[in-house]
Amino acid sequence: MSENIFITEETLEGDEEGPLADKTVAVKDNISTEGVRTTCGSKMLAEYVPPYDATVVSRLKDAGATIVGKTNMDEFGMGTTTETSFFGSTDNPVAPGHVPGGSSGGSAAAVAAGEADLALGSDTGGSIRCPAAFCGVVGIKPTYGLVSRYGLVAYGNSLEQIGPFGSSVEDAASLLDVIAGPDDRDATTRESPNTDGAAASSYAAAADGDVDGLTIGVPTELLEGADEGVVETFWDAIDDLEEEGATYEEVSLPSVEHAVEAYYVIAMSEASSNLARFDGVRYGHAAGEKGENDNWNEAFSKARKEGFGDEVKRRILLGTYALSAGYHDKYYKKAQDARAWVKQDFDEALSNADVLASPTMPVPPFELGESLEDPLTMYLADANTVPVNLANLPAISVPAGETDGLPVGIQLVGPAFGEREIIRAGSALE
Repeated sequence: MSENIFITEETLEGDEEGPLADKTVAVKDNISTEGVRTTCGSKMLAEYVPPYDATVVSRLKDAGATIVGKTNMDEFGMGTTTETSFFGSTDNPVAPGHVPGGSSGGSAAAVAAGEADLALGSDTGGSIRCPAAFCGVVGIKPTYGLVSRYGLVAYGNSLEQIGPFGSSVEDAASLLDVIAGPDDRDATTRESPNTDGAAASSYAAAADGDVDGLTIGVPTELLEGADEGVVETFWDAIDDLEEEGATYEEVSLPSVEHAVEAYYVIAMSEASSNLARFDGVRYGHAAGEKGENDNWNEAFSKARKEGFGDEVKRRILLGTYALSAGYHDKYYKKAQDARAWVKQDFDEALSNADVLASPTMPVPPFELGESLEDPLTMYLADANTVPVNLANLPAISVPAGETDGLPVGIQLVGPAFGEREIIRAGSALE
């Protein structure tokens, strides 16, 4: 078994019947499971056991799935390699000695290693698509609002979505069929408007590989600076789609050069606000011995100093700074303006193309330990995935081949609630 895929291995049986009755599912450890430890990969929540199930977990059980455990992840979803986990890093089952991607690295590794048929992850800036690409599996980041976030421990509320992993596009889409749909407990959810006139039109049924007449837009900016082998593998995949009857044209997304900066300001600001609740009193790790003269502030800071890892502390500090008086307009407001620009660019590009395509990650999987020395390199590796979250659009990562024996993924992006288009296009590559 590949190293460190699960934080907690525990079997939760679903109903006897249902569309997933013969399937095993691994669940990322930031999704609440009643009675089963949910740590978010952090010392801060190492002993936390939720008293309720997330909506997606209830839907898995109702669909007959067997949950086989909670998967390893970057602490609170903050990372691209699953190396910031308090529980140690996960090895990549298809490229040993390399990272599985992050932050949902354990979930992608579980599917790649055959430890589970399917898995759930969450994607704030690429955290499903990155590990899908690095582990050679399929990962779908749904449109914001398609899947309930009730019971997901929040990192960046306006950006993140729960989504599925599978070893094929159809498998991942069948899991999306189960978890998608409105939820009274999450006001951001809504019914997908694109049901082709039939409410029962499933996502899995869209995996028919029919791309005849499909127009693919290739944003030139998302190929710049990418590894040569990755770019070659990407163009081979586009050639394959052309052979199946699709056409491609180059499009431009000028705003994406500012997307990474905008994303990190917004995500870190939301994180600093969300993680304020972990103070060692109501939730989270309680600090060691309380000194006789400690005031509450000292007790809080002790709990947070001991409970959070370096990457989480870095993002809380940067987020708090960006939201502080005097800097809010300079950073946070500017980032929101850039976000609006990114959305506009995507809308324009998708008015001329059915889907957009790029390499999922501009580089093949890093070696274990390689990216920890330089956080900036890690942040820039998200250049192709974060713009999609800023625009709240759906995207899928499908295996496209290899470079130097390492997996490469192709990312397909669709219009809002255009999951069926990207599933159809992705299935043509299998």
